[in-house]
Amino acid sequence: MAEIKTYTMNFGPQHPAAHGVLRLILEMDGEVVQHADPHIGLLHRATEKLAETKPYNQSIGYMDRLDYVSMMCNEHGYVRAIEKLLGIEAPIRAQYIRTMFDEITRILNHLMWIGTHGLDLGAMTLFLYAFREREHLMDCYEAVSGARMHATYYRPGGVYRDLPDEMPKFKESKWTKGKRLKEKNAWREGSLLDFIEHFTEDFPQRVAEYHTLLTDNRIWKQRTVGIGVVSPERALQNGFTGPMLRGSGIAWDLRKKQPYAAYDKVDFDVPVGVTGDCYDRYLVRMEEMIQSNRIIKQCVDWLRKNPGPVMVENHKVAPPPRLEMKKDMEGLIHHFKLFTEGYVIPEGEAYAAVEAPKGEFGVYLVADGTNKPHRLKVRAPGFAHLSAMNEMVKGHMLSDVVAVIGTMDIVFGEIDR
Repeated sequence: MAEIKTYTMNFGPQHPAAHGVLRLILEMDGEVVQHADPHIGLLHRATEKLAETKPYNQSIGYMDRLDYVSMMCNEHGYVRAIEKLLGIEAPIRAQYIRTMFDEITRILNHLMWIGTHGLDLGAMTLFLYAFREREHLMDCYEAVSGARMHATYYRPGGVYRDLPDEMPKFKESKWTKGKRLKEKNAWREGSLLDFIEHFTEDFPQRVAEYHTLLTDNRIWKQRTVGIGVVSPERALQNGFTGPMLRGSGIAWDLRKKQPYAAYDKVDFDVPVGVTGDCYDRYLVRMEEMIQSNRIIKQCVDWLRKNPGPVMVENHKVAPPPRLEMKKDMEGLIHHFKLFTEGYVIPEGEAYAAVEAPKGEFGVYLVADGTNKPHRLKVRAPGFAHLSAMNEMVKGHMLSDVVAVIGTMDIVFGEIDR
């Protein structure tokens, strides 16, 4: 028989599972992967460099565009770093709002992940289910910030504005009218909190539907059980965080270990895996959605009972109310200075991390006494996960590469930053 030589092949960026921006150079022995070399830089956004040329308060929107399915969690890390340097703290109501929206963002992220991961492995139906629920949460984003994705809702010292008292309603169209219109607007009769409460009551049965479709599905198990196994020791050595680390059996979660916002005031569990394979990481994320739902419920209850300010009163950092800005010369000056020059942060450095849906998202800021950061460094969870790609796919079949990329839940905005 002819001798089989190893050959090199490109996996992506055109491959649908490479999501347009990952190029893997695979060394193959027949169908088995000998070596995988990830090439990054196809989507270079230069976020860190751009942030160093802009006043602090003008870079919040860039954070949304890093991991563009965990928008508000990224903002939270950046805003917390600024608050550390300024020595200010957001009011308690703002802390609860941030906690609630961080968890809404976690569900949004995991829904996107389960939809696309399922699609990559051939489970097509789930994508449509997951996006049905994402739509409701996107409406919550839109209600508070006016944008469905890049919200720029968190600000140093609090949040942009309080939660709205009413939700936008669907208007009659040739597709939506009569009984159908009534059904679609059923959750929208009250405030945003009412809408979120309806969602939290409905969501557990939706997750149960996803479980019915996948958890005991034998094809799903064949594609994920025993694939990409990472031991707890290697997970730590590789710098894994989030579901990638917890899937390997290590119960590390910043929300419990280094609480921020209102996480020390809410009750939730940290799901942990056993074997550290793709299937375990899937189960961890599924359970995380249920726990996030629990946290959101508690935040809704607290926010109903406790009105209050959502922004610090210091007008050197937070803009005055619009009414004040229109009437008062002092207010106008504050407003103008804040949105043209921003604020000067005294010399110093700070690192602030949040438990983003993909893992530890940290922002390291160095201030040099001007209105722009001297240096901004983002600690993106996906970067550490991608660097373990070779180790995770070595000895697996070509089709398992797809499962491993999916289980990492990679978004390239935060890797090519």
